Amino acid sequence: MDQPKALEPGTTSRAKLSNTLSEQGFALGNPAFIRLFKTEKRLELWLARNGQRFACFRHYPIRAFSGHLGPKLAEGDLQAPEGFYRVGIKQLNPRSRHHLAFNLGFPNVYDQALERTGSALMVHGGCTSRGCYAMTDVLIEEIYVIVEAALLAGQEAVDVQALPFVLTDGALTHASTSPWFAFWTNLKQGFDLFEQTRTPPVVGACNGYYRFGSGLDAAGGDEIGYWR
Repeated sequence: MDQPKALEPGTTSRAKLSNTLSEQGFALGNPAFIRLFKTEKRLELWLARNGQRFACFRHYPIRAFSGHLGPKLAEGDLQAPEGFYRVGIKQLNPRSRHHLAFNLGFPNVYDQALERTGSALMVHGGCTSRGCYAMTDVLIEEIYVIVEAALLAGQEAVDVQALPFVLTDGALTHASTSPWFAFWTNLKQGFDLFEQTRTPPVVGACNGYYRFGSGLDAAGGDEIGYWR
């Protein structure tokens, strides 16, 4: 996968970006989907062509995230969140002190049910983190422009999967002694659904677990929301 070309902060060219997208069969305004992997320090940006399944546009290196593997539990623990989040238009911050940012929407209904607390958990520019995912000013510009265009074109919200690592069977087995093994096993259900369908699953929470698609309906859980 080609890495993004360097862009000077404040000079992202929509025309050049549109051309780059077009070369891969995408366009500004296509629906977007994001995966974040802590161990691999990677953000993946996926786009859907004309209502088709999502395909990966680019990988971006995560410059920094704070904390360690595992979910965010409480305000001030400096943990970057793990879980399933949705980003609506009101979560975009073009005037962030970190150049550009979008709020992940932590705590979601799953986090709230477990009484997890925290605020202002972002994907943003810059090179430092206090519970966020820092992408550098250069890279956040391209990511932000694509996410903003998708939302302005009518996508209700951009789904974000924030994960400890690529959740293959082998990687999860290797982590079987972690206190977060059960939590990560639950996350793997959503990871696998996207791997199988290349469509972000409907995600909600019920009884302390993430539920997906028809499983969410059967459990009567609450769907993960976004700012309205």
